[in-house]
Amino acid sequence: MGSNVLTRPDGRLDVTRMSALVDQIAALHRAGVEVILVSSGAVAAGRNEVCPQHKLDSVDQRQLFSAVGQVKLINRYYELFREHGIPVGQVLTMKESFSTRRHYLNQKNCMTVMLENGVIPIVNENDTVSVSELMFTDNDELSGLIASMMNARMLILLTNVDGIYNGSPADPASQVIREIGREQVLDDFIQTSRSSFGRGGMLTKTSIARKVADEGIAVIIANGKREHVLTDILQAEEGRQAGEVVAGALPYTRFIPSASPASSIKKWIAHSEGFAKGELHINRQAVEMLESDKAVSILPIGITAVEGEFEKDDLVRIVGSDGQAVGVGKANCTSAQAREDMGLHGKKPVVHYDYLYIEN
Repeated sequence: MGSNVLTRPDGRLDVTRMSALVDQIAALHRAGVEVILVSSGAVAAGRNEVCPQHKLDSVDQRQLFSAVGQVKLINRYYELFREHGIPVGQVLTMKESFSTRRHYLNQKNCMTVMLENGVIPIVNENDTVSVSELMFTDNDELSGLIASMMNARMLILLTNVDGIYNGSPADPASQVIREIGREQVLDDFIQTSRSSFGRGGMLTKTSIARKVADEGIAVIIANGKREHVLTDILQAEEGRQAGEVVAGALPYTRFIPSASPASSIKKWIAHSEGFAKGELHINRQAVEMLESDKAVSILPIGITAVEGEFEKDDLVRIVGSDGQAVGVGKANCTSAQAREDMGLHGKKPVVHYDYLYIEN
């Protein structure tokens, strides 16, 4: 749930909208659907609770408002879900928490235990300690990581428009693009402007949606201001699976999931590129092999340069001869060993296929 869904035009929390969305989540919960709620709104909630004594920079403002607002936000959710007899739990996380496999699995275990015991996890970034380069782009990025980590069936990104349009959303002639496939180009349709109260925009949503859909998870961008949006989406998706067409269906954009989902370890690697410790530059022949349908590892014979210092099991970027990013993987040796073996035949893979994510 994005900031523009949960706030009024004046920046205050839209409690009526929150209540309506909680009612829908409660209905899904009672129907046996496991839900993880990634919610913005803490900074917006805090902005109206405290008046700074002097002018603050952007980082200080975010830390102050989020610290105060997160209490208000989670308390509101607690009260709304309690009316339905549903317990909720707060999960505050940071981008660093996804940087190592151990921390990643600890978070996964926490949310798994909560779901197994009928508790709905409510997740948000810990803005009180996450600053500048350590921050997620926005909660769209965080929700993509969570969906991938928990092997979700579906990721629903709620915003204040009906989806991705084939023109300007303000143009009455524009229509919502109902389905987006893997190869579909969207450069002409995506606006780069950010949302009014959040940090992201449709460009971020599209980037996250493509990556998550490539991992075999259906991704939907829909208007969180519409009545019954969540229950209507689930009904329409169930109808789709049954081969039925729901009359007067809610408009939304659906990213078609890949028929070949990535493994759990590859999902983690795909979303952890920002924590790569070094780079492996490979020749054109190696790139062509990686882009084929074969299961190919990064062998020393194809490596032309090793940049940065990394240890075994650290993440490294894979870069082609043209300087373009090819993928990211988990190193099977140290950077020193990779340099020593570079260009040689008969050596062990520097990155094994099972721990290699190729960007499309």
